[in-house]
Amino acid sequence: MNFCQVTGIVALVALPATAQAQTAPIDKAEAADVSTPPPTFTVSGSATIASDYRFRGVSQSDQAMAVQGGITIAHESGLYVGTWASNLAGWGTFGGANMELDLIGGYRAKLADGAMLDVGLTWYMYPGGADKTDFAEPYVKLSGTAGRATLTAGAAYAPSQEAIGKWYDTGTAAAAGIYDNPRAKDDNLYLWGDGALAVAGTPITARAHIGHSRGQDGLGPNATAVAPTGAYWDWSLGADATYRNLTLNVSYIDTDISDRAARDLRPSFSKGQDGSGNIAGSTIVASLTAAF
Repeated sequence: MNFCQVTGIVALVALPATAQAQTAPIDKAEAADVSTPPPTFTVSGSATIASDYRFRGVSQSDQAMAVQGGITIAHESGLYVGTWASNLAGWGTFGGANMELDLIGGYRAKLADGAMLDVGLTWYMYPGGADKTDFAEPYVKLSGTAGRATLTAGAAYAPSQEAIGKWYDTGTAAAAGIYDNPRAKDDNLYLWGDGALAVAGTPITARAHIGHSRGQDGLGPNATAVAPTGAYWDWSLGADATYRNLTLNVSYIDTDISDRAARDLRPSFSKGQDGSGNIAGSTIVASLTAAF
């Protein structure tokens, strides 16, 4: 049920390849290559190993390692479809599912030099888990690039659905399987902003993220949640180091979810529902991504 947007700490579905601007004089032979029309379809993807899977600041893997991957097929018109997957905490969490599988479709359009609009929908699925865990979340993103800096603003709104309703008030009730509010429905709005700055003369890009979730205040029918405490902030600061198709990212991630609120979530977000650890506290996450 999560959209990996995950914490600004993990690799999501890779964006389609785009044509690179020519910055140096070219001869006639090169000009012939430039005139070659771009392919109708492009395929891109990535594979990632991360020290934790954080979705909007909350660990989905019980603060353990995650293996993730995604692939996108894009049409020259701007339409694209893709999929992305990650392991979860397992042990009965997320309705018994051990993995998250997202299906993604959308449209990407160039508004002006350096400006891009991206609208689409993510369908979150939890194969092998209980019913009523899957849900849909449309999104819109606007990004702009100036020099070495890129800024992105986005919104994702999940309309009212049972999968993100407040069926349980606390993780303890969810672990016991006793519904507080059976068949409840809720919606959720997530707003975020990202910034990236390439450091001149180096393979390093500094990154910052801030997001705010508002909606579901509790756990869903199978102890799933998009905003498990109703409303909260998440943020991250980090940097990428890229070599060829490999990217190493190290990020500091945190939320303003209190220890008490996080404690109510632990029985459903932790392995074996043992309730150990703070799955929403500050942490350092490292990931290595191979793009293709």
